[in-house]
Amino acid sequence: MTSTQLFNWTTVGYFISSILFVIFLVSKNRNIALGATILAWIGLAANTAAIAMRWVESSNMGYGHAPLSNLYESVVFFAWCIVLVYLLIDLKYKAPAVGAFVVPGAFLWMIWAQFRLNSSIEPLVPALQSNWLTYHVITCFLGYGAFAVACGVSIMYLIKGDKPEGKGILSLFPSTKVLDDINYKSVMVGFPLLTLGIITGAAWANYAWGTYWSWDPKETWSLIIWFIYAAFLHARFTRGWVGKKAAWLSIWGFAATVFCYLGVNLLLSGLHSYGG
Repeated sequence: MTSTQLFNWTTVGYFISSILFVIFLVSKNRNIALGATILAWIGLAANTAAIAMRWVESSNMGYGHAPLSNLYESVVFFAWCIVLVYLLIDLKYKAPAVGAFVVPGAFLWMIWAQFRLNSSIEPLVPALQSNWLTYHVITCFLGYGAFAVACGVSIMYLIKGDKPEGKGILSLFPSTKVLDDINYKSVMVGFPLLTLGIITGAAWANYAWGTYWSWDPKETWSLIIWFIYAAFLHARFTRGWVGKKAAWLSIWGFAATVFCYLGVNLLLSGLHSYGG
């Protein structure tokens, strides 16, 4: 089996899991929620195997680099990070309704990668020929995955409103206190990972271009994201920002994250343009 086939199975797994999570919201059947969670774990396993297989395929072609070097590889890794962070959080909170707002996002990234992006394995350009590539991408995208989960639960918070309980589908949502807590803890996980990503990126930039910081559009937007989430944590610690304010800030932070990831690569020119 090839990595492409495994990625296809990953996409199918995330798709069925997403559908089951939505059906759970309508039916309130806990067995369906369990099935959705199991399929998410199966999809994550397939995603992991596909990434490993692609690494093996790269080695067999004489390249041997970690499969994190182009847009296709980063997108499927991003999907992996989103589902991983969600499932780890679900182990603690047991809130399958959150899956309906998170796993579909991973599916959409996968479907875009499979049908719209070039999946060929290519040799690294000179600037990417460094172990810093692996450290930088892994830390950044794990942080992005945590921010994606924070965005999902923030949307749930805004839909549910300030009421601790709800009726109908809203009754399946975790309480607003739990949603706010997941938002906060997801950012607490993502922020230090993003910080490490920026630090390793600076080290990589010095290795590749001889300077730690050049105010490239990608670097600038990474710093903007860092300040947004730093403001989130600062406002929570010093001003007690919780609830709607925290939810909106988390959503805007993830929007900036997506623009940094895709908008900068695809719309702006700079040292990171090869990422497109």
